[in-house]
Amino acid sequence: MKTIDELLAEGVTGKRVFVRADLNVPLANGEITDDGRIRAVQPTIAKLAEAGARVIVASHLGRPKGAPDPAFSLAPAAKRLGELLGTDVAFATDTVGASAKETVAALADGKVAVIENLRFNAGETAKDDAERGAFADRLAELADVYVGDGFGAVHRKHASVFDLPARLPHAAGYLIATEVGVLKKLTDEVKRPYVVVLGGAKVSDKLAVIDQLLGKADRILIGGGMAYTFLYAKGHEVGISLLQKDQVDVVKEYMERAAKSGVELVLPVDVLVSADFPDLKTKAPADFETVDADKIPADKEGLDIGPKTRELYASKIADAETVFWNGPVGVFEHPDYAGGTRAVAQALVDSDAFTVVGGGDSAAAVRTLGFDEDAFGHISTGGGASLEYLEGKTLPGLAALEG
Repeated sequence: MKTIDELLAEGVTGKRVFVRADLNVPLANGEITDDGRIRAVQPTIAKLAEAGARVIVASHLGRPKGAPDPAFSLAPAAKRLGELLGTDVAFATDTVGASAKETVAALADGKVAVIENLRFNAGETAKDDAERGAFADRLAELADVYVGDGFGAVHRKHASVFDLPARLPHAAGYLIATEVGVLKKLTDEVKRPYVVVLGGAKVSDKLAVIDQLLGKADRILIGGGMAYTFLYAKGHEVGISLLQKDQVDVVKEYMERAAKSGVELVLPVDVLVSADFPDLKTKAPADFETVDADKIPADKEGLDIGPKTRELYASKIADAETVFWNGPVGVFEHPDYAGGTRAVAQALVDSDAFTVVGGGDSAAAVRTLGFDEDAFGHISTGGGASLEYLEGKTLPGLAALEG
């Protein structure tokens, strides 16, 4: 795939460069609560602007229903991008309409504009190739060159990710190049011991990656809501904890495969439980107790790994050469249930391993809990994309850039 440095060497002064970024940042009352994804694409945008390109930044945010919705406007992201770049960033209030055309036409060399949320147009996510292609045609009219740098979206067959690169000369931005290089270290160039920590709510979201990792990882540590399906599969009662009974047989098969292949599958030995899910808005003190993982009361729910498990997981990470972590191991948004996720993050920091935090909630957790991002080998901007790459799938956005 063509690199952005190769593109810059050819010259971009005066050219309209369409940058498909991932500005899908979390918002609360219209304010950005985590700008990590904006900062991640900043180097690509800044380099293009410095080279005299007229930079058009596009992204999705949230899941609007194919029509404008003020709650999902990219305006806050455009404002934050301008602050990070130290320059005014123009903002178009539509995607391919009059505002986008006028905003792009008014761009001077070295200036940057953001167009409104791509998913405000149904063509962006359409399953129909013709509808998606028609939207890509209209986007292509805005630009001369395409740069893909929205790693968090490369696993989507969307117009701006998959169809648009086929219509314009294209290259991969710095972020995508970095992400792909990191993922190769987790697949083709692994240093061992290789430890994987998987958390999050649903085991069904991680089954495909577990299937692949059973042949690659040395240890897999399980936490979060998904752990209770594993515990149930072992014959333990899990109270009112999150449980996917329809996945129990698959989980049993994976545990048997792990044992036969020599992969150490590590489950919680104690958990924090409560009869009430915590109030995440006020973060009022929670009423919980710590119990052994095989003694969860019938009327209580597991909400975090316990202190013994935290020590156990830290010990399993300590001698690793490579660690991949995807998914918090507790309800980290509440301070009383953040201890497990904090302990995992600290174990990664304390290790001498090449550590990768696999995007999404894990990336938000390390920042929310106050960890220095530079203390980790890499913090990915795309949880779903990272997992699908590790599953061995072809990612449409990467395939398009290689074409």
